[in-house]
Amino acid sequence: MGVLFLKGGLFTTVQDMGRNGYQKSGFHVSGVMDKRSFMIANLLVDNPENEAVLEFTMIGPTLKFTSDTIISITGGDFCPKINGKEAPMYTAIYVHKDDVLEFQYAREGNWGYVAFSSRLDIPMMMGSRSTDTKCRIGGYHGRKMEKGDHIWFRAKRRYLSSFLSRSIPREHFEEQLVKIRVVMGPQDDYFAAEGIQTFLEEEFMVTSDCDRMGYRLDGPYIAHNDRGADIISDGIALGSVQVPSNGRPIVMLSDRQTTGGYTKIATIISVDIPKLVQCKEQTKIRFEKISVAKAQQLYLKELDEYDVIRRKIHHPCREVLDPRQSAKRIAALFKD
Repeated sequence: MGVLFLKGGLFTTVQDMGRNGYQKSGFHVSGVMDKRSFMIANLLVDNPENEAVLEFTMIGPTLKFTSDTIISITGGDFCPKINGKEAPMYTAIYVHKDDVLEFQYAREGNWGYVAFSSRLDIPMMMGSRSTDTKCRIGGYHGRKMEKGDHIWFRAKRRYLSSFLSRSIPREHFEEQLVKIRVVMGPQDDYFAAEGIQTFLEEEFMVTSDCDRMGYRLDGPYIAHNDRGADIISDGIALGSVQVPSNGRPIVMLSDRQTTGGYTKIATIISVDIPKLVQCKEQTKIRFEKISVAKAQQLYLKELDEYDVIRRKIHHPCREVLDPRQSAKRIAALFKD
């Protein structure tokens, strides 16, 4: 038993943290675009941190459950509904066999996630369940989900302790100007002083030319020095900001190519990549230079935030102090 796709959505795939260690062989890392939303989705249903989820963009899928399970929905606001009624986000939700979960257009943000306590029965390939649609490997037959597809669950519905506490405030993605922090390099010495100044002091805008491979930004011209815009191809890290000869930045993301020959002026720090990918078209971006040490501190701070969430959702809800009210809520949640 599992989940049946009544509609595949615009681009729905199975993703986890990605296929690491195989770029040297030409395989994309893939993995989720918004790692923070992914991590929180799995935390809410007590999944391992790298458990595969469904990721979707722009227009979400419509799913019919063929068995009971517990889910969580995070990321952008795709107006989720279960059996026609609004479904809460950033909350553990008990769903029953034959329930229908549907999503609409993204009202806020770009990427949405659904985690399943019963865990998707997707085979591991090179250490990951992530879909690489370009190489046609991983996920569900190496492709996006389509109407009529069915993914089985690997486990039966599991009991979750402190069920009524498994909810946190929803994250919002509606800022018109987003600050993105970067570590400069590795080819910032290929840029003129005025080019560096432009990159760090001017505003850029997210364009419609965005996908899992990368986001193209528009804005003022970023000038190279006399060394030019081309280099001998080298490896590309997640968040690399390439600047070709046209002076417009391209941020490389989950399905990025393994190597590239454009200069990379900076790299977006890992904790800010979710902020970028959830930006809609025409959102303004401003870059801020920080040190590697500061980036590491911010990463450790985010790990601490996950621990805070973990403790919160495992702490008994206040409603348990009134057994009668708690019993009513639990009965409503699990009613057939």
